[in-house]
Amino acid sequence: MTTESKPIKNPLTLGVIGLGSMGRGAALTALARGVTTWGLDLDPAACDKVAQAGGRIAADLAELAKACDAVLVLVVTATQTEELLFGEQGLASQLKPGSVVICSATVDPTLPPLWEARLAARGLWLIDAPVSGGAVKAAAGEMTVMASGKPEAFAAAGGLLEAVAGKVYRLGDQAGVGSTVKMVNQHLAGVHIAAACEALALGIRAGADPAQLYEVICNSAGSSWMFANRVPHILAGDYQPLSTVNIFVKDLGIVLDAARKLAFPLPLAAAAHQLYLGTAGAGHGAEDDSAVIKLYAALTGIDLPVAASATAPKASP
Repeated sequence: MTTESKPIKNPLTLGVIGLGSMGRGAALTALARGVTTWGLDLDPAACDKVAQAGGRIAADLAELAKACDAVLVLVVTATQTEELLFGEQGLASQLKPGSVVICSATVDPTLPPLWEARLAARGLWLIDAPVSGGAVKAAAGEMTVMASGKPEAFAAAGGLLEAVAGKVYRLGDQAGVGSTVKMVNQHLAGVHIAAACEALALGIRAGADPAQLYEVICNSAGSSWMFANRVPHILAGDYQPLSTVNIFVKDLGIVLDAARKLAFPLPLAAAAHQLYLGTAGAGHGAEDDSAVIKLYAALTGIDLPVAASATAPKASP
């Protein structure tokens, strides 16, 4: 389903906390599909974009909680999520009984069941609902939601998950299952991006034209979704972040912590994590995750493609 689909005119009101690339896409999709939507973010520009599409911007958590039947929390970390839920004047103390909290940050899978229990004690529902698809799919209403929670929570949400996404997978009747599946997704995504950067760097060092290499690999068995999606950033010399190196420092850290508790070996994830850590340590943590190739460039001396603007002749003074 895309934002061009027939509006659903959902009678419930949705709040979205965190209007970054994913949260803003979710809010704009909900608005396009006829859902009354409130937003909250520290960035005035992000709020303006939602307001221009017909959304309402809350001054604080209390105003948003009072207006909404369900709240999608789409921030980056577990710490941020917990503060929004249980901090002073957090959602747990502000939402009306029967409301639904939809937690979509990538977190340790052991945390959502704890949040579920604490919210239940307040008469509130929780859906553990991490998302995937990136900024482009979020904006198009095509992101994937990996959701788990009690059937009553899904019933109370009244189809609001379907209003912000292309695919919603119901994976179990308790919180934590969704985050487990997202953890596996992040394992693969992190390894695939690192492998794409390593392979392209190898090809450049061996003398292959990177643009031709990209074309051939995308039409061969060695391709992956991440190779096809991330290598164009490198070819354009554009490391403006859609997903940052630091995100995978965090997410592969979650993967490795969970594996350690299970006494489960993850040598590929561990090696990839070291590449992200090294890239962040070299000063590229806030850049696009494809900047991992810059670590290879620093180690081997290869020349990477540069942005067209960097090679354009400068005008005379």
